[in-house]
Amino acid sequence: MPGSPQTPSRRPSTATIILVAAAAIALVSAAIAVSRTMGGPDADSPAAKDWRIVGWAYAEAGNGAEAAAAYRRAAAIEPGNAENWSSLGEALQSASRTVVPEAAEAFRKAIELDPSDPRARYFLAVQKDLGGDPKGAVEDWLALLKDTPPGAPWEGDLRRTIEQSAARNRIDVAGRLPAPGATGGATAGIPGPTREQLAAASSLPPAEQQAMIAQMLAKLETRLKADPRDEEGWIRLMRSRMVLGDTERARAALRSGLAAFKGDPAATARLKSAGAELGVPGG
Repeated sequence: MPGSPQTPSRRPSTATIILVAAAAIALVSAAIAVSRTMGGPDADSPAAKDWRIVGWAYAEAGNGAEAAAAYRRAAAIEPGNAENWSSLGEALQSASRTVVPEAAEAFRKAIELDPSDPRARYFLAVQKDLGGDPKGAVEDWLALLKDTPPGAPWEGDLRRTIEQSAARNRIDVAGRLPAPGATGGATAGIPGPTREQLAAASSLPPAEQQAMIAQMLAKLETRLKADPRDEEGWIRLMRSRMVLGDTERARAALRSGLAAFKGDPAATARLKSAGAELGVPGG
């Protein structure tokens, strides 16, 4: 790794580059895109929700500039919602290997509104790594992992980020990684797409809505075929199918998940319990 840890122009670690490139999948799609309101007088604005959904759709399509523009509109309408700011910061920072000032400011605003916002905390640590402070980044990621609900969809990606960055930068984290948590309930900490997200914003033409939904589920299904031992992924797919009213495909997802974990009684039990909670036929 060229340059000292204190050199701002230092190249980001491989782990950071990988996770930044995968941020829309690891954080947005998996868990944190679900609308979160702060309860202020301007919270839960229908117009802001629409802009968040538009931003989410553009982020899913890999269009960071349009996603950022949409999240700026949401933040202008609903400045008291931390999600608007952390979403804006992610859209701005994800495609950059240097710290984006507007993104940093957006993350700071998100943290002021909600100090627990996991996306803002994750990306502020990414910015530390990009700015030449890998040790500080790892410390922040460890703190985030400690506060992560057991079984949260981003838990595995966050853990890998810490392990890879620590190994590359020779940072000792021995004994500091908490044991992987088991879900408290079958679907606890695994928020899937809401009906609002799946239906998309009214401003999107129906054809684009359907394309967005199909793209999202195709990505998830492709990943599960390549890596079927992803308990949370099967639960997310079941939930998505049930939200869409596609009970047969939800049941197929449950069967595939159970087949992937044949011989693992604990995972099998959790999948069956999740299916029952979600109303999957045969769950």
